[in-house]
Amino acid sequence: MKGPEGKHLFGLVKIGEKGQIVIPKEARDVFGLKPGDQLLLIGDEKQGMALVDPAQLGVFGRFPGGIYPAAGQPADEKKDNDGR
Repeated sequence: MKGPEGKHLFGLVKIGEKGQIVIPKEARDVFGLKPGDQLLLIGDEKQGMALVDPAQLGVFGRFPGGIYPAAGQPADEKKDNDGR
């Protein structure tokens, strides 16, 4: 469903047993997403979650100690609090 210029509502997605979601084809087409592309999942406990292109975060995603210090680093490569 297309909203105001540049705004879209792609519908509901369901979380599967493995915690995966399927991004609707229309959304993938609009944003040029292809298999293997990476998206950053950010969240605010009061406002919700969003998937973002890590490149769109600019300097905040690149500098250690920034707003999201591990931005752009795949979840499986992040270390726990003990440094493991």
